[in-house]
Amino acid sequence: MRLPASSHPSPRPSAHRRHSALALVAAVALASCSSNGQPADSNEFQFTGTTATGKVLPSEQRAEAPAFRGELLDGSAFNSAGLAGDIVVINFWGSWCAPCRLETPELQAVYADVRDRGVQFVGIDVKDQRQLASAFVSEVGAEYPSLFDPRGEIALTFNGFPANVVPSTILLDASGDVAAVYTGAVQEDDLRKALDSLLQENGS
Repeated sequence: MRLPASSHPSPRPSAHRRHSALALVAAVALASCSSNGQPADSNEFQFTGTTATGKVLPSEQRAEAPAFRGELLDGSAFNSAGLAGDIVVINFWGSWCAPCRLETPELQAVYADVRDRGVQFVGIDVKDQRQLASAFVSEVGAEYPSLFDPRGEIALTFNGFPANVVPSTILLDASGDVAAVYTGAVQEDDLRKALDSLLQENGS
C-alpha cells in the first residue's frame, strides 16, 4: 500500500547552513595542502635531524627525495631524474669552505671505488663563484659532477634542510628515498660503511 505523501514540502536549507557547508569544504581543501600551497604528501622528505655517523635510516623511516635540476659547473644541464635506480651521494660544498678542502679528496676516493657499483655522486656548489669553484674541483681532483647553485636553491627543495650548513651530505637509496643526512664533514670510513649498507640492501 502506498503511503500518503506529506502535505508539507521538505524544508530548504537556510542560507546560514549553506555557508557553513561551504566553509567546511574549504577547510578540508586547505587541510590537504602544505604550508607552501602544494598538496601535502606524507612520504615527502622533511628534515628532522641528522643521522648517526656511518648509519642509515631503516627503510620504513625513509621519505622520498624531491626532484631537482640545474646547471653543472661546465654549463651543461642536469636533472635528478638521471639518478633513478642508483644509490646517490649528494654533497653540498663551496670553494670558500675549509672543511670541504679536506673532505672532497676523501669523497673522490670513495667515488672511485663505488661508481661502477650503481652509486652516483653529485656535488652542489653553493654561495660561490663559478671560476673559483671550477678551480677548486681541479685542485682537489673531484671527478664527479657538481651543480652550480650560488643561491642555495637546491638545498631548499629538501624541506627544512639546513642550507647554510656546509659541508653537508645526503644519501639516497636506490628507490630515491633519503636514507641518511649528515651535517658537517663526513669521514671516508663512515661514508663507506653507510654505502656498504645501502649496497647490501640493493643486492650489490
